[in-house]
Amino acid sequence: MQAKKDASGHGLGKFPRHSLDKVLRVPRAILEQNAGKECSDAELARFLGLKLTGPTRVEFSSALKFGLIERPSPGRVKLTDLAKKILRPQEPRDELDGLRQAVLKAPEIGDVYRHYRGENLPDQQFFDNALVDNFKIPQAKLAEFKSIFLATLRSAQLLEEHNGKIRVLDVSQEVTPPEVGAEALKKLGKAVSIAPTDTCFVMMPFALPLGNHYGLIYEPAIKEAGLKPVRADDDIFATGKIIDQVWAGIRAARVLVAELTSRNPNVFYELGLAHALKKPVVLVSSNESDVPFDVRHIRVIYYDVNDPFWGQKLIAKVAENVLSALKNPAEAIFTSAFEI
Repeated sequence: MQAKKDASGHGLGKFPRHSLDKVLRVPRAILEQNAGKECSDAELARFLGLKLTGPTRVEFSSALKFGLIERPSPGRVKLTDLAKKILRPQEPRDELDGLRQAVLKAPEIGDVYRHYRGENLPDQQFFDNALVDNFKIPQAKLAEFKSIFLATLRSAQLLEEHNGKIRVLDVSQEVTPPEVGAEALKKLGKAVSIAPTDTCFVMMPFALPLGNHYGLIYEPAIKEAGLKPVRADDDIFATGKIIDQVWAGIRAARVLVAELTSRNPNVFYELGLAHALKKPVVLVSSNESDVPFDVRHIRVIYYDVNDPFWGQKLIAKVAENVLSALKNPAEAIFTSAFEI
């Protein structure tokens, strides 16, 4: 469905026009002034001390998009269970979990969150380009979208500052049913064409404990994305020089994954070969300091092994980023002002 346009013909986008923390006053008014009962639009406007004008209806629309109210019939609204969970929590985590579920429900805001969860947000130019090109946010609405997006994620405690960068926390496994994540991956997979022989080459240390990540994380993630996983030591090692085998694996791969944790020199060497060939690479690290400074503008998945859900999250995230790298290779290909 195409986004509506304003009088000048510019797209309006589908995202809520209010941040989550501000629009909570809509369901709160129903709870506090109408005992949480169903009411008409006009009554709700009166509860808020407003007239039922265009801007008021836009605020109602924002509450609907976050899943805080619903329409049992035209012109009438009622509270959702999600709004009650946030405003009348029964358990210590209800409010925070509810806010995070509301983020995921919001059109475009939820999509951008899922895309960058577990990563640092790109620098402004790259972020703006991605919002316009990949998420179809209208150019004229970029500033508004970013303001609402950041304020909403902050209210749901989904942002952290890391060395001057904004990190988007990954709570997908905690507040999203598995079938929702599977459907999102399926939708992304439909956007790219994958042949049965397409491979994803994994560049990673062989020594434990990182060496175990191939079978535990990367192999299932790549298979979930629909590609054949390949790693030098197990799959292409044979007689002859190992670098010849590595070179062949990198050249043949449609996309690659690089585990940068521990700053392994062999991995960095292979990453350099992949970047020289302009191959899309999904970068992964458990430590931001292990990521070379000159590739930090490329998307990097960060994971925390102290998180009880880290394995599930990383499998899902790697699978998505592999497909995303095929769909939008510019996000995963190293570019430099100095071309050879």
